[in-house]
Amino acid sequence: MLFRSRPAGLLWAFLLSAPLLAVAGLVAALVTVAAKWVLVGRHRPGTHPLWSWFVWRDELADTFVEVVAAPWFARPVAATPLLNWWFRLMGATIGRGVWCETYWLPETDLVELGDGSTVNQGTVVQTHLFHDRMLAMDRVVLKAGATLGPNSVILPAATLGRHATVGPVSLVMRGESVPDKTVWIGNPIGPWAAAE
Repeated sequence: MLFRSRPAGLLWAFLLSAPLLAVAGLVAALVTVAAKWVLVGRHRPGTHPLWSWFVWRDELADTFVEVVAAPWFARPVAATPLLNWWFRLMGATIGRGVWCETYWLPETDLVELGDGSTVNQGTVVQTHLFHDRMLAMDRVVLKAGATLGPNSVILPAATLGRHATVGPVSLVMRGESVPDKTVWIGNPIGPWAAAE
């Protein structure tokens, strides 16, 4: 009797594991959204002293992303419409047909990904920097069709123009504006000679 019930129990465990994990991921995503809005509300460009109450709350909200949402939701749904849906709930402006393969969009309200833009795996859309004991936040914009290559970083106040491409392992410096329909690479970026 015990031998016969064990395979049935394993079968039920196998059949229920996928839906259970999906529900756990959804709960993790929604708890993180709630934590973000309760702790910091909407992010706006500006500065805050390093040891301010706002920075502590912002770091706690980011901990929810890293510890709760990333392993249970964001990593498993990378490069799917579900990740875009979650970013919209977190406050980001995400256009149609966006390919986003990273969850590293720290202050989501300050991120705009235009229609058909691409944010590849391992990239960081960095909307804040710490300088002289101040947290400085600003917007990052990828216009329609722009591409940020794998393992690249774009810093605050930077913009990638329409259909502009930044190659892999590149750094778009703070405040840079990459012209439409151009190709760049490097750390910091410069025109990609191979594209000419």
